[in-house]
Amino acid sequence: MFTEEKRQMISYGLLMDRYQLIALSGGNLTMRMRTGEILVTPSGMIYGEMQPEDVLVMDPDGRVLEGTRKPSSDTEGLLYILKHMPEVNGVIHTHQPYATAVGLVERDYFPVNLTTLGNVAGGHVPITPYSSPGSIELGMDTVRYIGKSRAVILAHHGVMTVGKTLKDALYTAVYMEEAAKCYLAAKAVGTPKMMTDEQVRQSADIFRFYGQDHGEIPRELLERT
Repeated sequence: MFTEEKRQMISYGLLMDRYQLIALSGGNLTMRMRTGEILVTPSGMIYGEMQPEDVLVMDPDGRVLEGTRKPSSDTEGLLYILKHMPEVNGVIHTHQPYATAVGLVERDYFPVNLTTLGNVAGGHVPITPYSSPGSIELGMDTVRYIGKSRAVILAHHGVMTVGKTLKDALYTAVYMEEAAKCYLAAKAVGTPKMMTDEQVRQSADIFRFYGQDHGEIPRELLERT
């Protein structure tokens, strides 16, 4: 089932590696199908070695419908996010170093400093308390703290991004890492300038009309990974 969607997920995993959001087999991707099934990447596999049959098909309660691999160790938390955020169909978890580093120097949230972060996150990015990898608390904290944002920084762990599509979640992760690099570079030499709430709202509104359509990432981009 869903062979093309599984290929798309693997391509997104390769893009996560390309943009240095993960190392080796770190992170995971989850996608909800229109028919209710959920695709989850397997545990501990490098995306460059992954095949469509390695991606698992599950029901919302975590029962495996197709696939023989062990699912991501974060599956319980990922399913919790989808269950409690019905507007979300794509979830990406990364270990992206710069955004994670922001969570080590800021206590409550990553303030919006670039228009691109405002574009994709829609507002300041909350920082959750520490929760153990592989636990349902990882998903519970995401739901509890995310608010109107489309991402959270998981303290001492990484980042969780969500979207109506997996493409939305990927864009958020990539642009968030870009903003984190700029933020930490500025913080190293002075006090970073932050955007006002009105500027953040404007950047979020403008992004709703960005691009040619609301489809998936163009095939020609994926073929260059």
